[in-house]
Amino acid sequence: MKHFSLIYFLILFISCSSPEKNPNAKIEIYDDSVLEIIDIYSEIEELADSISLPEGPVWDKASNSLLFVDVMGNKLYKWNEEEGTREYISPSGNTGYAPNIDLGLLGANGLYIDENGDIIICQHGDRRLAKIENASTTSPSFTTIVDNYEGGRFNSPNDLTYASNGDIYFTDPAFGFFNLETFQFVESELKDLNFNGVFRYNVNTEELSLVTDQIDLPNGIALSPDEKTLYVNKMAFIDGSRKILKINLESMEMTTLFDGAELPQEDEGNFDGMKVHSSGNIFTSGPGGLLVISPEGKKLGKIDFGPITNCVFDNNEEYLYATGFVNNPKVFRIKLKN
Repeated sequence: MKHFSLIYFLILFISCSSPEKNPNAKIEIYDDSVLEIIDIYSEIEELADSISLPEGPVWDKASNSLLFVDVMGNKLYKWNEEEGTREYISPSGNTGYAPNIDLGLLGANGLYIDENGDIIICQHGDRRLAKIENASTTSPSFTTIVDNYEGGRFNSPNDLTYASNGDIYFTDPAFGFFNLETFQFVESELKDLNFNGVFRYNVNTEELSLVTDQIDLPNGIALSPDEKTLYVNKMAFIDGSRKILKINLESMEMTTLFDGAELPQEDEGNFDGMKVHSSGNIFTSGPGGLLVISPEGKKLGKIDFGPITNCVFDNNEEYLYATGFVNNPKVFRIKLKN
């Protein structure tokens, strides 16, 4: 009897002393530090579906709402707890402002809400960075912020981030020239620039400068909390390599922060949109879902939303919102620790 009691005690002790098993198969933890942000008990919620290619999520603190676009549908949507999802602005990215190819990805993409509450939008079809005026009325209008570099029209501005001084950093890959029937980039006489650039626009001087033209397909973009480092996602469509790059904004040196070659090659997804948490950790779309990467380039965790295009935090970092890829056309959220 004593022998049985001892065995029972040992089993009980071991089970109580063992690390708690992650109860949520959708969340993977690679470093315990991320548990200060990610709650392993949180469940993924689906907020919207049947959006052909959701992208560009941004949180509007004034209306406590999520804004996002449908790149293929050329629409901008709004979601909140009270109303659910509704069409907000149409068209959103292709209004006839600029020449483009008919079969390209022509809707809007990246969104930002500035300190005045205005929506800043990357427009693939119109090939410009624009401001939406009278957004909440039945007659919204678009005002051009910048639409060319040294006289050449942009390819199709894709994603953007703001510095505290108001400067706008944005990427300009050529997805407006990506043929949706052949799934290939096409050469066109309408294309003015022979590179896919990363740019900085100074809102005070209205000066546009080229940050780099050395990324073959730049996409998601974000600043570190101290604004000394610019992160840029490099997609794999051209040379097959998936990377998160970092640019030192003092020296302008560009290096690889994280190489997607470290990930299982069978994982679906690409390095597309990203956001930086107040902790400095990078939340990025990537192979296998949403990845959390430290500022040192260490993989900390993964949330398996399926293939996604982008993500955003709400104003208090209470929830993380994510937009799905074309084969996963939904909008999600998951509650964080805050």
